[in-house]
Amino acid sequence: MSEILTPEQIAALVEAAKHGELPDPGTEQRTVRRSHRMRTVDFSRPTKFSAEQQRRISRATETFCLTAGTRLSSELRWPVEFELLNTVQLTWSAAQAQLASNSLSALVEVSPLNTRMLLCAERSFVLSCIEALLGGSPERPPRERRLSEIDWSLTNRLFETLAHQLSLVWHELAGVTLGVVEIGDHDSSQVASVSEPTFTLLIECRMAKQSFALAMLIPWVAVAPIERKISGRESKGERDPRAGEPIQRAMSAVPVVMRAEVAATELDVRDILALAPGSVIEFGARAKDGVTLFAENVELARAQPGANGPRRAVQVCGSHGDDL
Repeated sequence: MSEILTPEQIAALVEAAKHGELPDPGTEQRTVRRSHRMRTVDFSRPTKFSAEQQRRISRATETFCLTAGTRLSSELRWPVEFELLNTVQLTWSAAQAQLASNSLSALVEVSPLNTRMLLCAERSFVLSCIEALLGGSPERPPRERRLSEIDWSLTNRLFETLAHQLSLVWHELAGVTLGVVEIGDHDSSQVASVSEPTFTLLIECRMAKQSFALAMLIPWVAVAPIERKISGRESKGERDPRAGEPIQRAMSAVPVVMRAEVAATELDVRDILALAPGSVIEFGARAKDGVTLFAENVELARAQPGANGPRRAVQVCGSHGDDL
């Protein structure tokens, strides 16, 4: 694209030409070229959880945020809101390193798999909930203190409430239930190895103009047996064979009209009006082919006409289309 030079720029170019100092036109063109874009890839981050699994777990967690907020608001008598802020896939050690140093964590057992996840909450969030449960006001940040026996009992109740709400959405997602096993300091090696791929969900809790952080750490080993259910790719062989029994029982009582048809043909109106006693209509079907059995308007089977005592009957010979 051309550019109009000012008189001062023209004079400077003339002066440079006198001294042989004209700029190289190729140099200016090279300076405006963009360099190749490069994207940094962190190979230390695992990719065990597929995008579909992450999406479905995140949607289930969003449902948990709604139900848990409603449940805690009624128990604490203060408006409580949960919101899923971010998800990330890390190793087990890296996921734990991101947690706040003063966090309280609960081991959550996945039944019937006997595997474990980790649910973490900031200590200040737990203390604020305890203040509200005891009739106090959580509007001011709670003062750090050593938890008493009563505090631990209320903390256990708080985590059990959160785990119960999580259990509801996980039962819908993968048919498993969650329950709190232990709260407080514990050996993380009993959950997963340091390099185990872990899906971390970061949740914000807002209560009385304060914001707190919660996190859920899901190691791959905890959900590996149900990874197909989480992906929504459960095979037919894994489904309960009794799942269709209620529908089958309900449908079995529906009345269906059965009829036996010798043959069928189409006639023009003038041919129908010309019919008289003694007229012969050709159906184009062989007599030895028998009759066709219909369930409503669906061809069901081929049959031979006959009698059963004083009543007319047909005997099924085979499926429609089979040779007699």
